[in-house]
Amino acid sequence: MLCSLWYSSIIVNKISNEERKKVELWAGAIQKKANLVNYTDKLFDKLRTEERKKVELYVEAIKRLTNPNPNFNPDYTFLSKVVTSNTTVPVILADQEKNIKTSRNLDSLISQSQDSLLRQLVIMASKYEPIEINYYGDQKDFVYYKDSKLFSELQKVFADLQQSFITEVVSNAVSVPVIYTDSSKSKILAFGNIDSSLVQKPDVSGLIAKMQSENLPIKIELQEGHFNYIFYQDSWILTQLKYYPLIQFGVIGVFMLIAYFLFSSSRRAEQNQVWVGMAKETAHQLGTPLSSLMAWLELIRARGNDQAMVVELEKDINRLGTITERFSKIGSTPVLTPHNMVEVIQHAINYIKSRSSQKIKFSVNYAETETFLAQVNIPLFEWVIENLCKNAIDAMEGVGSLTLDIGEMGNQIFIDVSDTGKGISTSKKKTVFEPGFTTKKRGWGLGLSLSKRIIEDYHSGKIFVRETKVGEGTTFRILLNK
Repeated sequence: MLCSLWYSSIIVNKISNEERKKVELWAGAIQKKANLVNYTDKLFDKLRTEERKKVELYVEAIKRLTNPNPNFNPDYTFLSKVVTSNTTVPVILADQEKNIKTSRNLDSLISQSQDSLLRQLVIMASKYEPIEINYYGDQKDFVYYKDSKLFSELQKVFADLQQSFITEVVSNAVSVPVIYTDSSKSKILAFGNIDSSLVQKPDVSGLIAKMQSENLPIKIELQEGHFNYIFYQDSWILTQLKYYPLIQFGVIGVFMLIAYFLFSSSRRAEQNQVWVGMAKETAHQLGTPLSSLMAWLELIRARGNDQAMVVELEKDINRLGTITERFSKIGSTPVLTPHNMVEVIQHAINYIKSRSSQKIKFSVNYAETETFLAQVNIPLFEWVIENLCKNAIDAMEGVGSLTLDIGEMGNQIFIDVSDTGKGISTSKKKTVFEPGFTTKKRGWGLGLSLSKRIIEDYHSGKIFVRETKVGEGTTFRILLNK
């Protein structure tokens, strides 16, 4: 498993490095194209300046041609050539009241319509500041102009180039989620390979911050001193591959848990078979001498010997019969019948009491007005009560009080068995029902484990340590369904 995880990690790192190289190569190409866009923008600034100079030269030529000074003797041929050489920049000459005097380089349909010329004048005034021509006194004319047709076409090409750049950014070949923002890093200009609902929210700062935490943004200079940013994440495939070792580890862990569960179930089944086999073998071994004892009892009764001895001997034989029946029921589904728990417990206590120290005080507490009926198998349930009582007597070392409280809560009947013995330490409280647990020098430590099996597996109830204090005593509680 570790080798598989190690190899998977190597593959993920290799793919991650390859994808990183692709992103860097793509980013380098984008930056080169951005440099081209930036250069084109600078070129347009120069062209715009050159066209402004052409208009200023055109204005200066008009000034000289219209100079009223008689001593001024200009080269009219040269000046006329300057005026007529402007064949690209659209211009309109108008007075202070915007009465159009002349125009140049405009479409013939526009030139023939005064309204069209006025509209063009408004457009020109909104685009560039008009150039003033002073004649004499307060008389002034103004030259309005706009970009030449060639310049406009180049601008259109430039706009297409910028749009192409943005399209290439958002539909990149490496297929990573990408966002293209302005210089403030808050306004998204374009995006690609990402859910549109994520970028159409009013506040996208969280998304941008998340992408920036994964990878440093790529700075793109479209205009001098003006930067836009490209944010990107690892591709979905790489993200999946990154988590693949964890998923693989989880799947292997699940298989290990299933294997452990199956192994535990197998061991538990094997232990159950040992329990059942040992119990049935014990019942079988007891059967032979028990049959012989019963025959001897009938012989003694027929000869008319001491009848008191016969009665006691018969009790012990019946007791052995009960024990044999208990062992024979282990591993089989016992028959449960409704019984009054007061009577069942009282019968078990009477048997224990007659065979215990006189210094043990027995008491059974219950509400006499109530009847506590539960589905039980009497031989097995009495076995549990006897085990709890014997453990309590051993814990008290033959001196103390043994109390059984019977009551109900909801749909359950509870039986509390309390003693005033040594108690159980906190560290051992959870292990008292495990096979082999014992504090006595003799015994196999199977009594409480067997009791738990009888109550929980055969009677669908519960048995647990309700409370215990070292040096003060212990209370076990049994819960049975009504």
